[in-house]
Amino acid sequence: MSGSVRLAVCSAVATLAASCALLPLIDTTTWMLQAAILLTVQTAVGALARRVPLAGALTVAVQALVTLVLLTVVFARSQALGGLLPGPDVFREFGQLLQEGADDVGRYAIPAPATAGIRLMLVGGLLAIGLIVDAVAVTWRSAAPAGLPLLALYSIAAGLAQSGKDWLWFLVAAAGYLLLLLAEGRDRLARWGRVFGGGARSRSPGFLASGAGPALAPVRTGRRIGALALGIALAVPAVLPTMEGGLLEPRDRAAGPGRGDGSGFDAVRPLVSLRDSLNQPENREVMRYRTSTESTRELYLRIVALDRFDGASWQPSERRVTDVPDVLPTPTGLAPGVRTDPVNTSIAAAGSYAQNYLPLPYPSERVRVDGRWRYEPEGRTIAGDRGQTTRGVRYQVSSLLVQPTAAQLAGAPAPREEVLREYTKVPGSLPEVVGATARKVTAGSANAYQQAVKLQDWFAVDGGFAYDTEVASGGGSDAIAKFLEAKRGFCIHFSFSMAAMARTLGIPARVAVGFTPGTPQSDGSMSVGSKDAHAWPELYFEGVGWTRFEPTPSRGTAPDYTVAQEPSAADPGVPAPLPDRSAAPSARPPAAGGCTPQLRRLGECPAAGEASAAGGGHDGGLSPGAVAGVAVGGLAVLALPLLAPLWRRRLRARRLAGAGRPAYAPRARAPGAPGEAAAPPEAGAERTLAAWAELTDSAWDYGVPPDDSRTPRSTAARIVRLGGLTGAAEESAHRVATAVEQVLYAQRPQPTAGLADDVERVRAGLRASVGRSARVRAVVAPRSAARLLWGFSRRRAAAGVRLRSGRLGTAWRRAGGALRTARDRS
Repeated sequence: MSGSVRLAVCSAVATLAASCALLPLIDTTTWMLQAAILLTVQTAVGALARRVPLAGALTVAVQALVTLVLLTVVFARSQALGGLLPGPDVFREFGQLLQEGADDVGRYAIPAPATAGIRLMLVGGLLAIGLIVDAVAVTWRSAAPAGLPLLALYSIAAGLAQSGKDWLWFLVAAAGYLLLLLAEGRDRLARWGRVFGGGARSRSPGFLASGAGPALAPVRTGRRIGALALGIALAVPAVLPTMEGGLLEPRDRAAGPGRGDGSGFDAVRPLVSLRDSLNQPENREVMRYRTSTESTRELYLRIVALDRFDGASWQPSERRVTDVPDVLPTPTGLAPGVRTDPVNTSIAAAGSYAQNYLPLPYPSERVRVDGRWRYEPEGRTIAGDRGQTTRGVRYQVSSLLVQPTAAQLAGAPAPREEVLREYTKVPGSLPEVVGATARKVTAGSANAYQQAVKLQDWFAVDGGFAYDTEVASGGGSDAIAKFLEAKRGFCIHFSFSMAAMARTLGIPARVAVGFTPGTPQSDGSMSVGSKDAHAWPELYFEGVGWTRFEPTPSRGTAPDYTVAQEPSAADPGVPAPLPDRSAAPSARPPAAGGCTPQLRRLGECPAAGEASAAGGGHDGGLSPGAVAGVAVGGLAVLALPLLAPLWRRRLRARRLAGAGRPAYAPRARAPGAPGEAAAPPEAGAERTLAAWAELTDSAWDYGVPPDDSRTPRSTAARIVRLGGLTGAAEESAHRVATAVEQVLYAQRPQPTAGLADDVERVRAGLRASVGRSARVRAVVAPRSAARLLWGFSRRRAAAGVRLRSGRLGTAWRRAGGALRTARDRS
């Protein structure tokens, strides 16, 4: 296998290795196999184009064209010309799929389903990075800079996933990049030989000699580059906070002040933004509505239902959607004997509120709304299609106000088998303490209804829990157990925990996300603000259907059917408690000073009172520590491409600082001294050699690699020929070479002035003889920056020699000899 083909294969392997960090983000791995096949074809096309051979830019263009055809065949074959060639319809389809993918990213939690839009984003992005890596590492033979796109791919994926296998994905990505560096080192650096001036030098001024040590090994060079890049790969994800929202927010982690902790709970974007909405300093209005019912405190506006529980997160199941029907089907489980009152509601969403799901009273019967919307029957949710959001949308909803009695709930028959099977699933990773606590709290209950009420009251009243949006309860499968121990959290924690505990008791349960009814206005409308965002559990009772409960203290209102309970079967003489609150919301909430705990529990206090009870949700954004992390991470990422040019510029200034003065003054031999000339002054020789090193490095930056097998005069002639130098630039190159020969060989060296100006003239000539891309590369990614890594290698080798020759090395050798002697005797 030729070096070019080997390098191309290694670049593809490195890209696939780095992309493995994306695997935790998607619930299937078939997209990776698809991407691997397409990447193999892309790599093979590049190898064939270089074998022809084609120019570098043309090779990349051919690969890009083939990649576009591949994506067309896979994702938009029906819109392609002849099922193969991309046309205007194909690009429109790509745009539509990307828009859908962006919506899916905001809609689903990690791991998200591999929808067509998400697959196009993943596969297309991976092919784009693979093309960049192949172009940089193979076409233009610079493997080290190819690590930057690989670093970006791994860092973003690792920062989003935050899974328990982060270390494994890092090792895979690191192995791929080191493999690429090893292949590049064997193929390019080995063919160059020991770069002129790059090997170890002897102490004599004759730096063209072979030197005191061997040439720098290509494998060692690749190892140093890899260590530097991998160190950055470890540091960048550590200082960058994870992005938030849907697929872009996996597990919440402990945060500093001003930012709550979701304790590992994941969901769709409404749930992701819920905590931030509660912590906003002001209650921004998101919608306003008018309704025909006077029981507005029961009119929760439901967005979506989360019914899939894996022990660490609640997520919506991926289900088939349909067009929105004129009349929605009868709610699941609702029997005719339960009282229902029809309600008509007109809703107007604010222009600043852009949500994929339509907030609706539950259960809705008819929805009249303009735009592109789709209906999911199981959760009875309506979601935007092809980028449709709620921004500024006005719509009308006909719904039912379901009012079951406690007796109906207590006498509900066992749920149907399919409901029990799907909505009582509890993973084995859920800590045993969750189920044990549920059984302890509900001990003595005669039926599932009494168990549900006891769970609600334990969280809301009796269990000593406190409402707090700034918790830090941890994450993972033990998140609920930690919350039950800490007893501090907000609606996410209470609803998630009650639903999980209900499932351990065999009660079908899920979590609803949406808004509480809002605040009455003087004009008779209801205003729903960002602080009204809420989550609550829904439990299923046959004959009633999905039923709301309210376990969160100081938030929302507990339903009447959870207060007017039936007498307990064990104590029939105990009268049922009566509701002690009004059925109508207060038009004027009490003053903050008169907001009692009971009023807070009923949701009758103003927002300021809620904030005070919650510990003062004063933060609407990132904490100072997170802002600092973002700033440091951004600066680190921006500084990566600047390291090489900044180091190169500093080195050039240091080399040419004293080269403008005479290199040295003639020195007469002492009477009776040997025939050789006395050594020139050290400072003068260093100035001349520094100017020569800068000239050869400048030539290297502009495409003339050094060759230490040549004399200074031959090297200058080679630079003039390959660099296309003429006139003053050509004379300057030869003048600097003559000055070097004076330092190295002349018995009576003659002083040489103006070497710095000579070097600058050579650089100007080299810059004028190349194209724009070569000039940009000489500044942005100078080839001579490799000396920085070689310097690290020399210092490490010298340190190793000192260590082996010192006392520690002597003691180590003695200990080894003693061990060998003891082994031989035994």
